[in-house]
Amino acid sequence: MGLFEIEYLYYIIRIICAGICGILVGFERQYRSKEAGIRTHFMVACGAALMMVISKYAFYDVITDSLISGADVRLDPSRVASTIVSGVGFLGAGTIFVHKNTITGLTTAAGLWATAGIGMAFGSGMYVVGLAVTLVMIVSQVLLHMNFKLLRGSRIKKLIINGVTRDDYQAHLTEFLSQYGIKVQDTRIKKNAENSRNYTFIIDTPQKIKEDEILSWIEYECEITPYI
Repeated sequence: MGLFEIEYLYYIIRIICAGICGILVGFERQYRSKEAGIRTHFMVACGAALMMVISKYAFYDVITDSLISGADVRLDPSRVASTIVSGVGFLGAGTIFVHKNTITGLTTAAGLWATAGIGMAFGSGMYVVGLAVTLVMIVSQVLLHMNFKLLRGSRIKKLIINGVTRDDYQAHLTEFLSQYGIKVQDTRIKKNAENSRNYTFIIDTPQKIKEDEILSWIEYECEITPYI
């Protein structure tokens, strides 16, 4: 292949299209102040498209030389594609954070992985597929962030508080939590030998309130577990 050929322009267009779609996906993530934004998604999409272009077209000279020499050379473009999928997984892992009972960054990590797929689609020349998936990802992210009642996850949790010495603690905490829109559905009390009590509150929390925030309000030893 020569230094300048018309095919190179087509390859560059593919990479640019992948980058534009990466920007669109990244804008939605950055708008919500997520860990990976426009630049990260842009780089992932362009890099994946570049690797796909190299995988498909960079070895034409090897094939040509093998045909001339009569050598048996076989190439598998899908090998590079498989390494992109696994390689981006490590990048996505860097956006996932675990703090106590809360995990954040899973959607962003999945978005990076899917953005790499978009880049691969454009790099392989599947423009319509790449563009369609970009639109599906953006529209689904916007719709799923809306407050649809049917799409809300279960917010019913068990709030376990140990070693309580205050006599009217059940009424006190129920009234306190109600100020933040948290409803106490049930309460279980277990008395201890040292004249203290262990409480288990079944609570229904609003979507906007995090578990760590609730735990910071409690002055006793406490934890929040799923209600099963």
